[in-house]
Amino acid sequence: MNLRIGFGIDFHQLVTDREFWLGGVKIDHPKGALGHSDADVLLHAICDAMLGAACLGDIGVHFPDTDASLKNIDSKILLQQSFKLVKKAGYGIVNIDSTLCLQAPKIKDYVAGMQQVIAEILSIKITDVSIKATTTEKMGFVGREEGLVAYATILLVKNE
Repeated sequence: MNLRIGFGIDFHQLVTDREFWLGGVKIDHPKGALGHSDADVLLHAICDAMLGAACLGDIGVHFPDTDASLKNIDSKILLQQSFKLVKKAGYGIVNIDSTLCLQAPKIKDYVAGMQQVIAEILSIKITDVSIKATTTEKMGFVGREEGLVAYATILLVKNE
């Protein structure tokens, strides 16, 4: 069996007057993530983990922030396109483990929805998508609610 592990990380600044998308779910919060796309840090980290595990580069290689056609794109589309590249390379997903690092809001009520969105896009079970969250105990840019971070690890298997 040919297994490949990948790791992804993404950071975005939090600003007012911007929708807050996380794991493909709109979060009710006075701030949203700033970015060229909808700035969904969790989906971006998963894309990078998938692409990295398959040795296909990173999200910036395939979807550069210099491409005007990608301005404000829904990150669920980026996840779908990344998954197509990984499938074309002959890989399937075993599981995803991810951690969100943000001071606020609390996301426990949104996790099941995020798992469902991600599982549907990637054709895996909800139980194969782990999403955890932590704060930085009010330290650093995350603790000051200036930004947030997502980490993702993915296990791929070569289809035979």
